[in-house]
Amino acid sequence: MSTRHHLLLNPFVCMMLLMLAIVLLLAPTASGQQTYVTQFDAYGGYAFLNSPHVNLFEPGFAAQFGFRPRTWYSAGFDYSISSGELSLTPDLLPNALQQQLGASLAGLAAKGLLPPGYKLAVNAHSRTQTFAVGPQLAYRHFQRATLFLRPVFAGAIYEVATPKPGDAIAAGIVKQLAPSGTKTDVTWFLGFGGGFDINLSHHFAIRTQADFVYDHLFNDLLQDGRFTTRFSIGPAFNFGKNIAHPPQ
Repeated sequence: MSTRHHLLLNPFVCMMLLMLAIVLLLAPTASGQQTYVTQFDAYGGYAFLNSPHVNLFEPGFAAQFGFRPRTWYSAGFDYSISSGELSLTPDLLPNALQQQLGASLAGLAAKGLLPPGYKLAVNAHSRTQTFAVGPQLAYRHFQRATLFLRPVFAGAIYEVATPKPGDAIAAGIVKQLAPSGTKTDVTWFLGFGGGFDINLSHHFAIRTQADFVYDHLFNDLLQDGRFTTRFSIGPAFNFGKNIAHPPQ
């Protein structure tokens, strides 16, 4: 596995390295409690979802809106939309379905209709949307950087998969499993995450963040649930009244 691909699979590693670098750079000149914290914030930027269990990588867009009752605490809503390509193989399916497919392929082989060394794999295009809510804790010891943690959040994930069989055998199997030509599902997920804002002014920042969630989409076709990481970066806008109290 290349170094670049390894980092893509580990966005938390990227985030923590960036966070450490930013803190080390800003600490000598920008320490001190923040005295201007707005009541609301909004964010929109590039994001990707990575689900290695099903070989799925989905670049897209993420957006957030938050309300801050306190300088150290906020609650908000998170949305993302992304799309990419995935690959399904028989070992990912429930045991009963694996046995059914195995019997079908054995029957084709007995009739001489299965090419030598044939291995079934079905590619598909995926379009995924996520909706989440949860709390966020902020650390504001640095004027130019705000560190934050999402200890837990919950939401719904909606996915539309469009199979793209590469041969007649795969096309016949897809016809049985997804007669309409697409497969859709929605389910709940739980996750956690965190990141940091680089504060360029009281009202504008660059946000870098990563999240880690678990879900079990398509449980009629996939034997196991999957862990998904999301990495996102983009501009954040702070607005509303100042809720911070300058030190006396």
